[in-house]
Amino acid sequence: MVMVMKNRNILSEKPWFFGLSLACLIAGALLITTFLKADEGSRLCSLTGTRIKSVVAENEYVPTDIQLKAIIHYATSKIVPQQSIGEITVSFDVLQSRGPSNFLVFGLGHDSLMWASLNPRGNTLFLEEDPKWVQTVLQKAPQLRAHYVKYRTQLREADDLLATYKSEPRCWPAKAAPLKGNERCRLALENLPAEVYEREWDLIMVDAPRGYFPEAPGRMAAIFSAAVMARNRKGSGVTHVFLHDVDRKVEKTFAEEFLCRKYLVKAVGRLWHFEIPAVNVSQAADTGARFC
Repeated sequence: MVMVMKNRNILSEKPWFFGLSLACLIAGALLITTFLKADEGSRLCSLTGTRIKSVVAENEYVPTDIQLKAIIHYATSKIVPQQSIGEITVSFDVLQSRGPSNFLVFGLGHDSLMWASLNPRGNTLFLEEDPKWVQTVLQKAPQLRAHYVKYRTQLREADDLLATYKSEPRCWPAKAAPLKGNERCRLALENLPAEVYEREWDLIMVDAPRGYFPEAPGRMAAIFSAAVMARNRKGSGVTHVFLHDVDRKVEKTFAEEFLCRKYLVKAVGRLWHFEIPAVNVSQAADTGARFC
């Protein structure tokens, strides 16, 4: 999420063209996601380096309110997402290829309007650790959907959690699901809003909670729970999991333990993209306590 998530009193200001680049990216998404017919001409969106073809609409497209608001916001704001254009584009490409998706995002910030606008007519839900921050963001962007989440872990416990989770059977791949009510496994997010458990998520972005001081929740439980959700997918296809800040020890170590290197399909900057297939109960049982 944006740097303001790391310190509520410090705003991350980058060159104005970064925000305008995001506006251009969202505008491009608005065109690409419609049923449009390309002609021979093309225009260059020089700020993103992306060529957007001139188009003739076969059917009139009405952009969503959140798309229009996002374009205006990022074209005029100095506060921009923590992720780089390259990192953002990884998720953007998946959203464009899938169309309307169920998109679960751990974290709420100044980039949330962007994620929601890149998934028009899809379901985008944000999970945030700070209830006051939820209120602050939703006052400015009431179109967003977000829930407060209370975590049971602290970053200083990361090494112990990694070393001991295999001794608790409810943390094993075959027994970790359902996450709801799984209090025995401390890495399981067992008390999320009902919607999180009832909906099957096509994309999961882990860019929170905070994980840069000992008392912070850390992303251990978010990474573990994302892996469990992905492995227990009932629908067709894979679950796309995006993890940010993999330059940090805990994020990298827990990703390799639960999301698995063999499912890593792309790495850009500090972002890793995994495509995790569903695993049936018998397959999971064969691996015992191991995810990878």
